[in-house]
Amino acid sequence: MTEPLTIAVSKGRIFKDSLPLLAHAGIELIDDPETSRKLILDTTRPEVKIVIIRTIDVPTYVQYGAADLGIAGKDILLEHGGQGLYEPLDLRIARCRLMVAGRPGGDQTTGRLRIATKYVQSARNHYASKGRQVEVIKLYGSMELAPLVGLSDLIVDLVDTGNTLKANGLVPLEHIADISSRLVVNKAAMKMKHAAVNDFIGLMREAVEQRNS
Repeated sequence: MTEPLTIAVSKGRIFKDSLPLLAHAGIELIDDPETSRKLILDTTRPEVKIVIIRTIDVPTYVQYGAADLGIAGKDILLEHGGQGLYEPLDLRIARCRLMVAGRPGGDQTTGRLRIATKYVQSARNHYASKGRQVEVIKLYGSMELAPLVGLSDLIVDLVDTGNTLKANGLVPLEHIADISSRLVVNKAAMKMKHAAVNDFIGLMREAVEQRNS
């Protein structure tokens, strides 16, 4: 892998869970992302740079070629729509579920439901598949608050342990999708840097298989 590659990785849990997989590919950060003010970080492979950005921006950077590859949650990719991207590998990290949640025993069968979520497209697609018209309210903060204060009937959000729902008197009601982090590739980079990209995908696949064996 000698051609230059730029990899966009989202901050937080995905970044931390990605580090062992990247290390298997010989890619370790030289710069400390906690202390460095650099936006493009150097690695132990001089031809590979890491860009650490907001989760929601990863597919956009990859789509437009600002990064050759990226690591992002399937929830974000569902919202983005996948334009201009290949999704060759499920990294099986940062696993959770995208769920509909609300108060136990609430009536979902009549009337037009109001759904609070930051996953607007996923919520609309889910209810469209059921033939239901809903009003979707986009929020960025704590979704669990919305049903408690009467802003919405239900929420669509990521659920891991379910403890936050339980603490707020809510329960998971419907499963929308299993979520994990995926490797995505810019379509042009796949053609123009085919050898380097394929080599990287192969090393990441090895790392995933070893981690889960």
